[in-house]
Amino acid sequence: MASDADFMARALELAERGRGFVTPNPRVGAVLVRNGLIVAEGWHKVFGGPHAEVECLRDAEARGVAVAGAAMYVTLEPCNHFGKTPPCSRTLLESGVSRVVIGCLDPNPVAGGGLDLLRQGGLDVTIGVLEQECRDAIADFMIYKTQGRPAVTLKLAMTLDGRIASRTGDSGWVSCEASRRRVHALRASVQAVMVGGGTLRADNPRLTHRLEPDHALAGNPQPLAVVVTRRLPAADAPLALVRERPEALVILTGAAQAASAAGKGLAKLGVRLYGLPEAPDGSLALLPGLTRLREEAGVYTILCEGGGGLAGTLVGQGLADELALFYAPKVLADDRARAGFSGLAVPCMADAAGFRFCAVTRVGEDILATLRPLAVAGQLASQHP
Repeated sequence: MASDADFMARALELAERGRGFVTPNPRVGAVLVRNGLIVAEGWHKVFGGPHAEVECLRDAEARGVAVAGAAMYVTLEPCNHFGKTPPCSRTLLESGVSRVVIGCLDPNPVAGGGLDLLRQGGLDVTIGVLEQECRDAIADFMIYKTQGRPAVTLKLAMTLDGRIASRTGDSGWVSCEASRRRVHALRASVQAVMVGGGTLRADNPRLTHRLEPDHALAGNPQPLAVVVTRRLPAADAPLALVRERPEALVILTGAAQAASAAGKGLAKLGVRLYGLPEAPDGSLALLPGLTRLREEAGVYTILCEGGGGLAGTLVGQGLADELALFYAPKVLADDRARAGFSGLAVPCMADAAGFRFCAVTRVGEDILATLRPLAVAGQLASQHP
């Protein structure tokens, strides 16, 4: 017999369908259950559109399913405010469902309170089923709602021994074609793609998504290109980002470099330069730049594609909110090959940054490992009986 966890797992699968479509709203899924069977499903499909609970109720109506007395499973606490849509908590109260099972509470103070309203309305409410998985589903939302900066996904394509390029800098290709297609879908689901200056100079990237026309995300806007470097390119440099997309390029650099003649030359082309302070270890302090990207450029989510020095900096500064590591079945076994993470001085294993595996998926010939930091922000539902 199916359990609460089984039904919530299906709601999580549905929530993932909203990736790239609902930002800055969270991804949410819902299922309606009667007599131990799922009889209707829904997910938040597009920003400004009906929420998952309403989509699920509409699916029930389309299927001719009676809602009264059924149970609704939803990955996130139903909202309790009038925004672009009416409050889902009130809609559920009026629908006739007798039980609501919630994965995790809403971290947004404006939208929260649905749990209390449902209980006050006499519904049987359970909170915290697959809570960690449900919190992971809205982790990016929690970052930009509670910390005022974009959520950062750090993507790396690596060999089994953790190398992103050979000793000569050759990285084409580490991962397989299926993984590269997946990365373009990731680019299409964020508002900015970030690389370091070494990657800019070595690869001359465009940092655009290039999806087949029939892909669901193909119509999404191209992301901003963000480059982290103290070594500014010249305004006439033969770089695609400078020549073809200067108005879509943001460079995070030192304050002195931003005010230099080279910086002013780039600014005349339309490039935005954010001068950053130094971190205690001498690297650029990235948080002020990320905050400006959120406030001034409307960036909620960023995909960082390296290289190793930038990856190490993000980890060291606690700004790598998700790791998307594509492992190819290859081994270089070369100490001089370029590491996926570099630049930190960590004296002992106890000081290493800790992550937990959230998912491990086969992608073509490769393995995609998705990880998040061990630290969990906010209260757990177990603290809210």
